[in-house]
Amino acid sequence: MIQVIIFIILSLFLLVFTLKRPHRHRFYRYFAFVSAIGLVLLNVDVWFRNPFSLVQIISWLFLASSILVVVHGFRLLRIFGVPKDDIENTSQLVTCGAYKYIRHPIYSSFILGGAGAFLKDPSLPGIIILLLVFSFAFGTAKVEENENIERFGETYLAYMGRTKMFIPFLF
Repeated sequence: MIQVIIFIILSLFLLVFTLKRPHRHRFYRYFAFVSAIGLVLLNVDVWFRNPFSLVQIISWLFLASSILVVVHGFRLLRIFGVPKDDIENTSQLVTCGAYKYIRHPIYSSFILGGAGAFLKDPSLPGIIILLLVFSFAFGTAKVEENENIERFGETYLAYMGRTKMFIPFLF
C-alpha cells in the first residue's frame, strides 16, 4: 500500500513539473519517468534479497550505469550545450563524451535503470512496465530529434547519421 501512495505522490509531483515545461516531448518523458518509478516500486521489496546472486549483481551494474550516464549527459549539456534558460534549450549541439556515440544518453539512462529495476525481480508485470519505459523513452527521443532537426538543421541530420540512438554501435 505504501508503494501505491509513493507512486501517486511522485506521479503528481512530476505531472506538475511536466506541465510547467514548454517542450513537445514532455509528456512522453513524463510517462517514461512514471513507468520507471512504477518498476522500481514494483520490486522495491526484493532489492536487497540475495545481494550476491548473478542477477542482482547485473541489476546493480545497470542501475549504477544509469546514474553515471544521466549525470554525464546533463554535465555535457550544461558545459558544452551552452543552454539559454533551460538545460534542454541548448544553443550548441553536443557531440563529445557519450554524445559522440549516442544521441540520447539521458534517455538511455531510463532504459538502463528500468532494466536494472526489472532484474531485481523479473515478472510479467515487470516486463510490461519495462516495455512501457522503453516505448516512452523511444517516443521522447523521436520527438526531441524532430525538435533538434528544427533547431540545428543539417548539422543534426549528419550527427544522426554517425551516431546511434541509445546503445553505442548497436541501436
